[in-house]
Amino acid sequence: MIKAVKGMRDILPPSSTAWNQVEAIARELFRTYNYQEIRTPILEETALFARGVGEETDIVSKEMYTFEDRDGSSLTLRPEATASVMRAYIEHRLDQIPGLQKLYYIGPMFRRERPQKGRYRQFYQIGAEAIGSESPAVDAEVIEMVVELLRRVGLTGFQLYLNSVGDANCRPQYVELLKQKLRDVAPRLCVDCQRRAETNPLRVLDCKVPDDQPLIDALPSIQDHLCQPCQAHFNAVRTHLDDRGIVYDVKPRMVRGLDYYMRTTFEIVHGALGAQNSVLGGGRYDGLAEALGSRVPAPGIGFSIGEDRLVMVVEDTAPPKEDPLVLVTFTPGVATQRAAMDAASELRMHGIRVDVAEGKLKKVFEIANKRNARVAIICGESEVAAGAVSMKDMKDQVQVHFRREMLVEKVRECLSKYN
Repeated sequence: MIKAVKGMRDILPPSSTAWNQVEAIARELFRTYNYQEIRTPILEETALFARGVGEETDIVSKEMYTFEDRDGSSLTLRPEATASVMRAYIEHRLDQIPGLQKLYYIGPMFRRERPQKGRYRQFYQIGAEAIGSESPAVDAEVIEMVVELLRRVGLTGFQLYLNSVGDANCRPQYVELLKQKLRDVAPRLCVDCQRRAETNPLRVLDCKVPDDQPLIDALPSIQDHLCQPCQAHFNAVRTHLDDRGIVYDVKPRMVRGLDYYMRTTFEIVHGALGAQNSVLGGGRYDGLAEALGSRVPAPGIGFSIGEDRLVMVVEDTAPPKEDPLVLVTFTPGVATQRAAMDAASELRMHGIRVDVAEGKLKKVFEIANKRNARVAIICGESEVAAGAVSMKDMKDQVQVHFRREMLVEKVRECLSKYN
């Protein structure tokens, strides 16, 4: 028996309903903020992520699905989407379009990490990028948008963390200081942090190993080493969030896992997800375009939501509601089948969710109950001969008989009781 690959899964009904509802809410929210959808390839040149995400990150060094194509080129299943969006922005000269480019995406990403609660090797992200502005007001608007998205899908009890990781002027000095301090404590940290202390010291601050936390908490804080422009930018972002009434905690140890972040970084966590409790993260990446070979600066900020984890929390806290189902049934026969199909088509044309089943009444009523149908429409020989239909309310078990032309009116009347 062939099964799904480890770390990958099938999304089945009724869970797929929750996925569709979350995505529909996201699309509508993005529309109100004037974001437009971009769809990038699942496969990209490996160099895009090595240069964009960072060769020393865990994503590039340990987690990417990379293979050699038949022409000898190295290709990678995208582990994240920001680098792909920026590649498309540069390639198609979107900088030539006046104004801020506001783009969103929804789709699968791939990382070969250890599967755990809400984390898979093929996972899905909802994300957005605002490219073309260095303004802290744009940072605040992006954070406002993502907080509103979580509220609209019914998520409560989440917490927003905020930080600044500096820029090319102040971060190198801080990283050098961090390296010096880590020389003394690295031998007492986990194996990954011992490696990161040499290759990517900032990632040590993002360690989740409990025993390492007292040592990490004693390390210098980047908040104490920001240059004046970065400090002013961070203060302005905070002011904009305060003006909007958005509650946040400044978390100086939060650096995110991608090398392209600078200045504003943020993360939202939720207790229902356990130790690995991040729902989404994002930040500013003003130097990414240049790292990918662009001669034109393209400052930007964005975020990505782990859709798998978001849907899991939504299903636990606010289960999605499906449209009520109407089951059109008919007894065997050509005339009854035609009458049933005609009735189903009319109801669907009026936006009503319909399925069709054939069989004796006892059998079809059993089917209706198993499918949680609210209404059963009966097209039997006697109904067809009289130009009528019968309708049974599956909840109160009341059955009525009426003229065929009253079908939509009567069905809507019955369904209205359950709205």
